[in-house]
Amino acid sequence: MHRTLKISHELSYPLFDIAATRQMEARAQADLPEHRLMQRAGLATARLTLALAPHAQHIWIACGPGNNGGDGFETALQLHRLGKTVSLTWTELDQSTEASTRQPPPDARASRLRALSAGLTISPEPPTRFDFAIDALLGIGGTLSADRPGTWLMTQWLNCMHNSGAPVLCIDLPTGLNADTGASSYHTAPSLDASRPGLRHTLSLLTLKPGLFTADGRDAAGQVWLDDLSVVTPADVKPFALLQGKSTAMGATGLARQHQAHTSHKGSFGDVAVLGGAPGMTGAALLAASAALHAGAGRVFVALLGDATDSVLSVDTTQPELMFRSPAALDMKQLVLVCGCGGGQAVQAHLPLILAEATRAIFDADALNAIATTPDLQALLAARQAHAQATVLTPHPLEAARLLQCSTLDVQSNRLCAAQQLADRFGCVVVLKGSGSVIAAPGQTALINPSGNALLATPGTGDVLAGMIGALLAAGLPARTAAARAVFMHGRFADCWASSGKHEALTASRLARFASA
Repeated sequence: MHRTLKISHELSYPLFDIAATRQMEARAQADLPEHRLMQRAGLATARLTLALAPHAQHIWIACGPGNNGGDGFETALQLHRLGKTVSLTWTELDQSTEASTRQPPPDARASRLRALSAGLTISPEPPTRFDFAIDALLGIGGTLSADRPGTWLMTQWLNCMHNSGAPVLCIDLPTGLNADTGASSYHTAPSLDASRPGLRHTLSLLTLKPGLFTADGRDAAGQVWLDDLSVVTPADVKPFALLQGKSTAMGATGLARQHQAHTSHKGSFGDVAVLGGAPGMTGAALLAASAALHAGAGRVFVALLGDATDSVLSVDTTQPELMFRSPAALDMKQLVLVCGCGGGQAVQAHLPLILAEATRAIFDADALNAIATTPDLQALLAARQAHAQATVLTPHPLEAARLLQCSTLDVQSNRLCAAQQLADRFGCVVVLKGSGSVIAAPGQTALINPSGNALLATPGTGDVLAGMIGALLAAGLPARTAAARAVFMHGRFADCWASSGKHEALTASRLARFASA
């Protein structure tokens, strides 16, 4: 018997794109009796509905024209048999004749007839009141657009569902969400209200889809569940991406010094240098350095740019452990360099030497902007792979768009593709920041990070992330592993802050100190 799993941050999961999901679906349908797979989907959805809202008596199920709608009809049948009041609406119902305007696919048609034969009826309008709603309008490959029949009606029904205050369960995908990219064509959905958890759920069927966990996906999907419908993934069907969890992201990070050898000394944990902090932006460099310090680096150096050394003390009295150096004094072959945090235009002059000499480096913010506008720097960046120099880029979507010479909308419409393009073009690890940060590397399956929340949408948190990656690189972790772990921990700290009941804002400086928690 198949079972439904609640997707959490604790475990890692393979993610399959539309092509792989359809391939698995076709094989399963060929191996099973006719209509059996859709019946399993309906049973799984009905069971989860009962688990989420056991006391709900009136359930509205909005069905669309295809097999997603068929899953909805099958769900309605199961809930009806259990004594629930079910209101059914169907986009293909001609409201003037209450007859179907066109025939759905065979499986969906069979499920609709089964539901009608059991005494259920299809209403032309949603119920005025309901305790629970199920979105069975569009599944994988389905988008809302002006030229798609039924889009206006679907949008009205979705607005009704999501503004009702009742819990909503989406079958397989929230309507309008691209399963591969996480870009949504339903743009009027309200933001997920963090103060009212449990209002939005998605039951992903057969496979987990990457779009549920990045871009618009996290807000649209809410809590994600998985039911594989007792279908075993064939060995020749490979994941499109991986959702990383604590089980893989965390580990021997070099942070827990009490478990290291007694003969360890500060040099055992590696050195990190932060080069940035041009005039007016010194705080960015100090935040990155603070994060590296609290994340376990043995020694942390700060090299301020431009005229900043003339206006800033040579010691941070709040963090006297930080050591200030001139950029020329840094031994780039021995330490990990975090470059660009608050670097302004002054950082560009230092990039040719850094790109050529630094053995391990993270490039962030203004360093990325300088590289994006200078072909010679791009060539130096791409050449680092041949010299086995570990490199991590940490762009936000606008910085990624500048590097790719496209728009931010292009990046956000396919975050996985954008991150992989950058990784392949420059031969390095790329962390594309944002909701569902993507970690990409040449020749490796991309990772999507599930941790983090809107508390990170504050100045300086990106600098903190760069410093954390630097500390983990200094501890000896490979670049991809260091980046993935730092991204997960960075988000997890924000999740812990959100659940702790603290009333203070999570500033970047607090986040940097929290890295040692």
